[in-house]
This record gives sequence, structure tokens and C-alpha cells, in this order.
Amino acid sequence: MSVIDLSKLPSQESNLRNYLDTVCETYELDYAAYAGVNPIAQTVHGFVNYPDEWQTRYIRQGFQHKDPALLVASRSIAPVDWQRLRGEASFQTIFRAAHDFGISEQGLTVPVRGPYGDVGLFSVTRNCSDREWSLLKANILSKLQSAAVHLHDNVVRSQALTRQLTHPTLSAREVEILQWVAAGKSQQDVADILSISNRTVEVHLRSSRSKLGALTTAQAVGRAIGLGLIYPY
Repeated sequence: MSVIDLSKLPSQESNLRNYLDTVCETYELDYAAYAGVNPIAQTVHGFVNYPDEWQTRYIRQGFQHKDPALLVASRSIAPVDWQRLRGEASFQTIFRAAHDFGISEQGLTVPVRGPYGDVGLFSVTRNCSDREWSLLKANILSKLQSAAVHLHDNVVRSQALTRQLTHPTLSAREVEILQWVAAGKSQQDVADILSISNRTVEVHLRSSRSKLGALTTAQAVGRAIGLGLIYPY
């Protein structure tokens, strides 16, 4: 999964790093980061105010693929306190390396879920004791959740990302199969009509569901109709 640094793009997202600095200053935090997952392009995009040297090492060593703060939070609907991750080997590996750059293992990641299967992850960190962190977190958690929504909404609103999320690119075969399903044909019917195997139909349907951020084929058909990719019968 590739990584896109939004802070280096000539667009409104480049100004959002200043917002991270403001959040840190306002709530007495050391660092903050936003990471978003584009389910269509399978890319991670984001910006941080961590030291540049740490950013470089993090990407070079592929930590974005194994960072439990991101992996656990991306599957959660509630904020994830990093304290619960301390027993994981990958967490210890990453934060032993982060310690060399002055980054504490005391932190929190707030997930935000968008309407197109998009996920935003807002993380903050502070070098302090467990007791201090517990008191600080209790005071600022609701404000951090609001900040996470603000960041994610601003990023998703960007023209390029919104175009990808709201107009996913289905292949011609995926469109054809969804159109037949919309016409009331079963998976086996579609396989017979197109002279392909039932398994091939399932592969295309699975891909379509993923691209459309749908949990079921019926939901994928509904979203495809809503986006004008196929037509209702």
C-alpha cells in the first residue's frame, strides 16, 4: 500500500499541518498525525508534525503496514489508547525506534469513518506518566474526536479524493455482472449468460463490493445504481 504525503501537495491539505500544530499547542500534546485510507486506490494519505527524520524512517521501514495503532484503530469505532497495544511485539519495535526521535509511546488514535468506506485516523502523543495521560485524555478526548472529524472531512472534500471515492472505477466486466444481478439474475445465471465460471463471477462481485465499499452484493448493486454506473430494472 503506497503512501501519499498530503503536506507536499499544492492544495488545501498542505495547510492542515498547521492545524496539527495548533491542536498540539492547545491541548499540550507533543505530536499529532492524520492518516487516511482510500479504499478505492488502496493508498494511505496523510500528514504529520513528527520530525522529518522519523517520517522518513517510518516509511522506509514500512511501519505503516504493521503499526498496531493504525491497524487496530482502522477496525475500531472507538478511540484506541496505545497503552492497550504495549504487549504487541510490533508496537515495541516501532516505538523503540521512535524513542530515538523523542516520540513517546503514550498516545491515542481516533478513527473516523466516512460514507464511502473511507477511514481517517487521527493520532496524538504526549511524553508523560500513565496517570498524567489518563487525566489529560479525560479532559480532551471529545475535543480530539471533533478535531479528527474536521481533518477527515477537509481531506475527503478535496477534489481528487472525492472524485475517486464517489466515482469508483469498475471494470467493464464488473459493470456487466452487476447489471445482470440488478436484472434479477442469480450468480449461476450470470455465469451461464456470460459463459464464464461461477467462481469468476464471484471474484468480480467481490472486487465490485470492495470498490463500492459495500458489505453485500445487494448493497453494491444499490450503490452502483445510485452512482449511475448501472441502471435499475
